[in-house]
Amino acid sequence: MSAVLACLALNIYFEARGEPIEGQIAVTHVVLNRVIDKRYPNSICEVVKQAKRTKGGKIILNKCQFSWWCDGKKDAPKDVDAYRWALHIAINVLYGRVPDITKGATHYHSVRVNPKWNIQKIQTVKIGDHIFFKWMKNS
Repeated sequence: MSAVLACLALNIYFEARGEPIEGQIAVTHVVLNRVIDKRYPNSICEVVKQAKRTKGGKIILNKCQFSWWCDGKKDAPKDVDAYRWALHIAINVLYGRVPDITKGATHYHSVRVNPKWNIQKIQTVKIGDHIFFKWMKNS
């Protein structure tokens, strides 16, 4: 399996495995939308692993774009079926078989939180327990 596919599938698994299929697809598109946005790294793995770091280069715990990447827990999927499904979604989205239902979103958050950054973004869609956002035109 390629590193790109593994990065994307792990992100789907840890960010959205409990969400409906549409939510998992949407989380996948957020990563791809960031890759094409000049404000973010230009590869899937760099986007998924984007983190704040110390001056020495060490990742700061709980300061990542995707929380699972730097939460201090092991990153090995325990639910094999959910991980296989994440791989299936990653492949289909990567090969352009699934349209972007987020309308260009580069951000999302759980409905259970209300981060300050969301007032500076345009809400595009709510899917499952996530609300998706994109940058305002002037940002």
